[in-house]
Amino acid sequence: MQTRLQGIGGMSRKFSGWMTMGAVIGLLLTGCAEDVGVDQHGRTVSAARLDGQWLVINYWAQWCAPCRSEIPQLNELAQQLKGQPVTVLGVNFDGLQGAALTDSAHLLGIDFTVLAQDPAQRWQLPRSEVLPVTYIVDPQGQVRERLLGEQTAAGLLARLSELQGEK
Repeated sequence: MQTRLQGIGGMSRKFSGWMTMGAVIGLLLTGCAEDVGVDQHGRTVSAARLDGQWLVINYWAQWCAPCRSEIPQLNELAQQLKGQPVTVLGVNFDGLQGAALTDSAHLLGIDFTVLAQDPAQRWQLPRSEVLPVTYIVDPQGQVRERLLGEQTAAGLLARLSELQGEK
């Protein structure tokens, strides 16, 4: 009987070891799942960086004239919001990746973060066939506003202020 108990104890230690290894792998995979993806420079954009932030998510394309004229306004907005709990993000409508995304963002003079992966599913953003389109997402991850057409830094700041005051 004592031998049998030792055998069970050995199995228990093995099982415990497998559980510990499984937990570590699970934590590692969870950490990977928390990445929003990479930006136009290939740097990881972590969810932790965006948690608790208001997000201004703008979809643009190089062929879209209003998008091109809106970019300086979004750059200005991102500069004005530095140090505040608001992040300006761009998303290329055509799904450019790698060097093509880097080159396009550089050509348009984009200074804010451009996500290589479309975040629509993460924040449940409705697909738009009109460009440019800008979404404002609150710190709880809820879409609060969908703005079609070219936006200004002043207009976006005013809308953000209104939305933040509603809470």
